[in-house]
Amino acid sequence: MLVRGFASDNNAGIHPKVLEAVINANKGHRIGYGNDEITAKVVQKFKKLFGAQVDVYLVFTGTAANVLGLSTFAKPYNAVICAETSHLHADECGAPEKFGNFKLLTVPTTDGKITVEQIKTQVHGIGDEHHIQPKAISITQATEYGTVYSVEELAKISGYARENNLFVHMDGARIANAAASLGWENLRPAFQAGCVDVLSFGGTKNGIIGGEAVVFFSKQPDFKFIRKQGMQLASKMRFISAQFQALLRDDLWLENAKHSNRMAAMLADGIRKIPAAQIAQKVEANAVFCIMPNNLIRRLEEEYFFYTWREIDETKKEVRLMTSFDTEESDIERFLKLAEDDWD
Repeated sequence: MLVRGFASDNNAGIHPKVLEAVINANKGHRIGYGNDEITAKVVQKFKKLFGAQVDVYLVFTGTAANVLGLSTFAKPYNAVICAETSHLHADECGAPEKFGNFKLLTVPTTDGKITVEQIKTQVHGIGDEHHIQPKAISITQATEYGTVYSVEELAKISGYARENNLFVHMDGARIANAAASLGWENLRPAFQAGCVDVLSFGGTKNGIIGGEAVVFFSKQPDFKFIRKQGMQLASKMRFISAQFQALLRDDLWLENAKHSNRMAAMLADGIRKIPAAQIAQKVEANAVFCIMPNNLIRRLEEEYFFYTWREIDETKKEVRLMTSFDTEESDIERFLKLAEDDWD
């Protein structure tokens, strides 16, 4: 039996509707490089979701979406301010510096989120040619710790950015989970307030085979050249577009996220009943961070793969458990029973 685990939503399969859309896109010939009718329809779906003013470009990976999106605003003498836990800093293998040619300035965080007060510590030396020039703020929604920025928190950051001539980038690899958590049935009102300049809209973690969208909230006609130089222009673009066509149809993107969030809440509720375990972060999206004794972790690892985040002491560690669009209640019940039986 293939076990549905809790290591990552990247490990989940493909939503059947997405797979069906790819199969349908495989019929006949279509013009390449995004000049096909499927891509045109997907761009219109994104405009319906966010507003007619957006520019939308599809790419293969989240790393490319983040790095290339930011490189539109940040020059080699510029810096991007981000959390030290951000994917941009911790998991891109130096891609921002190598391909984006900009520097990262990180701030510490205990929950994945950063504040205006922390951002201010990195905004200095403006106009001084001896000092790197901050140009953008990058935030992750939902964060790498599964927490979610509130509307008020986003407004404070975007307000500070506008006052200080900074752009705002949002790594939205799990933007759907954040939207589900915040009750955003429609993304247009949330983003038309001007809180973000460029968004990496995630698809891979939410049921598609592979693909992300770079959404600019003002026209960026030069990005087509940046995408091509960045080796992210798909010749058979229709197959990425078809996936997003299915994901955006009838709010499947939100339905998937609501389900995975519910599964995370159910998993967290069960873990709270295990005396030896402790929830370490607010469970606001589809991630559960918990502290467990090493013997319990080892027992669970015999049947499940998941990631250890940090060592608390020589007897305990913090682990991350992720739910997905295809997680079922029976998966959680089986995992919790194994944990409870081991503890008993």
